[in-house]
Amino acid sequence: MKIAIATINNPSLEAAKKLLPYLKEHECHVFNKSQDTQELDAEFYIYKKVDDILPTAWAEYDAIIFIMATGAVIRKIAPHLKDKATDPAVLIMTLDLQRIIPLVSGHLGGANELANALSEQIEGCVNFVTTASDQIKVLAFDMFAKKHDFEISNLKSLAEVSNAIINKQKVQVITYPCMIDAVQSFEGYREENFIFLTPASLSSFDASLPTVYITPQRVANNSLQIHPKEISIGLGMNRDTPKEEIAEAVNRFCYEHGLELSQVSKLASFTAKADEVGLLEYAKEVQKELEFFDADAINALVQEFSPSQATKFFNIKGVAEPAALLASEYKTLFLSKRIYGGVTVASAF
Repeated sequence: MKIAIATINNPSLEAAKKLLPYLKEHECHVFNKSQDTQELDAEFYIYKKVDDILPTAWAEYDAIIFIMATGAVIRKIAPHLKDKATDPAVLIMTLDLQRIIPLVSGHLGGANELANALSEQIEGCVNFVTTASDQIKVLAFDMFAKKHDFEISNLKSLAEVSNAIINKQKVQVITYPCMIDAVQSFEGYREENFIFLTPASLSSFDASLPTVYITPQRVANNSLQIHPKEISIGLGMNRDTPKEEIAEAVNRFCYEHGLELSQVSKLASFTAKADEVGLLEYAKEVQKELEFFDADAINALVQEFSPSQATKFFNIKGVAEPAALLASEYKTLFLSKRIYGGVTVASAF
């Protein structure tokens, strides 16, 4: 993390000097009114008023550690607060480094994690974490998303979900088996809080429950949504299909299923398509990695796939669906193949 340590007088500057050794793995810059920079192992900046440094600190740093009075900090940062998705982590420490308060952006900004790390390193340091899910050690979906490097939509709905979990009420999670396993193995998971549905069991959907969707797709509702960032696109095509036709097929596929081309980390196909000029040109144009899989890899898959002409011509289970699955991280085919003229498209994550 890039961390700004904001001090206001010589005692707080001395505290910053003592704090720096515990932050060696981070890039730290110290701000103070004093010019006493002796024995300071960090970039040093002089300021006249705290207001002068906050615009820069807020925009350019991942975390700000204030070694000054809590009331003063709250008044100074108030005009800069936007939302928990973009605000930097804000922490307050006492002069003796024996108390630390993660004040803002505890989860997504990393304030709680940083406070935990410091309190574990500094002998006698007490972490005054106030986030309820951390205090009672229940699953927090924003931390789940952060640790898996997933994106979040409808973040405002997080509060309803979190409050239900904290109050030992049911939360409904709609996702795929691989993500059910991930949630169940995540810290703070308690079986009694969760009802899991897959796309095949949506007939049991309960509209009265707070709901979380974990899927690459953007769903057209206001529920909390968590999106794996990277998907693979499997492609099959007729011989000599031009890149323009492939591009149109992929764009239509993404549009129709609430996906963005930016989510695509890999394009994939069968080795017999490795010399398709249109496919090679398209992959280069959109700057996506292109991977090919042979018959042995495709036929070794145990999953059942949609009927495919590739079975007749190449004696393989398919092209778009198995290729997408093989190229994916979580080995989950979430969109079976769609045919657009001479191009077949499928997607996995």
